[in-house]
Amino acid sequence: MDMVGPPILLTDVLDDVGAAIKLLGWGAPYPVLGGWYSPGADPHARTRPLWFRNDLANETVAVPGSEMFMDHPMYLECAKAFYRTDLVEPHSVYVNLMMAMPVAGPAHTDNPRFAGRDQSNTPMWVLRAMLESGLFEDMAFPQATAIWWLNDGEGGGIRYWPHGPDQPPAEHVDNMTNTALMGDTHGMFHQVNAIGPFDIGAPQVTPMAQLAPAGSPDGEWVVTDHSEEIYRTPLADVRISVLWKADVYIDADHKNRLASNPLSRDDIAARFNADLAERGIDARFDPNRIDDDPDHAAMIAEHYPEARPVDALPSVFDY
Repeated sequence: MDMVGPPILLTDVLDDVGAAIKLLGWGAPYPVLGGWYSPGADPHARTRPLWFRNDLANETVAVPGSEMFMDHPMYLECAKAFYRTDLVEPHSVYVNLMMAMPVAGPAHTDNPRFAGRDQSNTPMWVLRAMLESGLFEDMAFPQATAIWWLNDGEGGGIRYWPHGPDQPPAEHVDNMTNTALMGDTHGMFHQVNAIGPFDIGAPQVTPMAQLAPAGSPDGEWVVTDHSEEIYRTPLADVRISVLWKADVYIDADHKNRLASNPLSRDDIAARFNADLAERGIDARFDPNRIDDDPDHAAMIAEHYPEARPVDALPSVFDY
């Protein structure tokens, strides 16, 4: 299922924004963003920006209050209209908390899922190569995403490419409080603009850092790192976005096909290798080298590079 169009702006999403602030408190503490941007990072080196993330709801987690997003009727009806199907199944809610990032986040599409393959059993570089190759579109799970913002801060708008990475981006900036964008962030590149405050530089922390309220959730929040307080800030100065995700199916046959045909590692290798051979490339995808061989990952990425959208800003992960 290709990207189906520009995202839809929703306003006045929550009747009670204060309830979302309480939810943030119940979800704390928040670990610093990890993931595939910095694999194998030194746990004692301060190399990561003040960007924190945690799940609020998924198959195994349900933070009290997360149903205000998971079961939001506006999201469900908007996603059905956006994808022109009644088969939309919400599956997760998570939150990003970001601050003092004078350089933008990465321009990216969200992490893909395929039949039988996701982050729980497949390295992210493989999933990204599968996405970029276009060889697995028939086995991909289309995803609806709603991104909701708690507040307006200094910077922190979102830049996105609704007409593809080779066309100029649009932006949602200012007046972001209690709004959401509903659309296809797995097919559409998007990027968080630089985030203030801009007068304190760019503090960095180790992979062990955490963010939590110092007292009540609507008061000050504190970043601690190896038991040391690194940064303290009012909640109003934290860029907070809550993301809702749902699986989307064209019809019942589409759902059954994805459920009944999980991809094995050999299946993945067969598709890559047939494509590489057809293109006259000597390299081959080795399913036995995908877990702990960075040279193999780099070789595959060279042949299936990720696009860089026009007018993308330099990323904090570029430095």
